[in-house]
Amino acid sequence: MFIDIHDIPGATPEAVAQAHALDVQIQDKFGVNYFKYWLNEKNGKVFCLCTAPTAEAAHAVHMAAHQLGAARIMEVTPEMADAFMGAAEIDGSGAALLPGSGEHDTGTRTVLFTDIVGSTDMTGRLGDEAAMTIVEAHDRIVREALAATGGREVKHTGDGIMSVFHSAASAIRCAMKIQHDIGQYAVEHPESAFQLRIGAASGEPVERDRDFFGVAVQLAARLCAHAEPQQILMSSTVAELCRGKSLPITDHGVVTLKGFAEPVRAHRVAT
Repeated sequence: MFIDIHDIPGATPEAVAQAHALDVQIQDKFGVNYFKYWLNEKNGKVFCLCTAPTAEAAHAVHMAAHQLGAARIMEVTPEMADAFMGAAEIDGSGAALLPGSGEHDTGTRTVLFTDIVGSTDMTGRLGDEAAMTIVEAHDRIVREALAATGGREVKHTGDGIMSVFHSAASAIRCAMKIQHDIGQYAVEHPESAFQLRIGAASGEPVERDRDFFGVAVQLAARLCAHAEPQQILMSSTVAELCRGKSLPITDHGVVTLKGFAEPVRAHRVAT
């Protein structure tokens, strides 16, 4: 299964629907099935989901149908496809729809988790009052970074914060600011220094009662748990969405995460 990403400034729902229809007309010749697409009209990006024998075959369909080749094509597992595109219904043209409505989705979200390393041991070692001082420092640093980068706090997890962003690049900039500011805090307050791990994933989570649910949330949480102290670990989708943003992101390799049937390729902020 593949997701391709098109950069088409000024793309309209009508034009994208027409291009998708042209794909469908000829795709059988290439053994490809383009069955869902998503348009971010504001940012001029189109994402198409298909099954294909190779990325080259998927690209060939677009070129033969309308010459609108993808800027990037990513191979994904079904779980990753659901995290990115969601399990949303589609309209007659193949466009993804918002759950429970007939409206086209307007964008993905990037979910970010922070986690204080060794928080349970820290409480036992330092005592409740000192541990609470560290949690309060964490909360202040994270909330200041969220305010500076356009993130929204979703909930406090006890030893971390879950937040959500409309921009993947903003989420990673926020994570970098958090880690930098925690490093500064450690220099200024060595008696209460602590470390943090951060995980991020992009997708189309379900929002309900000001909380978010779905595979993207689960993946972000698992990547956070898998990260090393002081590390920022992210899904491949986040890394792809950050391309061209001058962020120091590098391949971390394939990781095995609890709850995911297949290994997941991860990326990290290079240090």
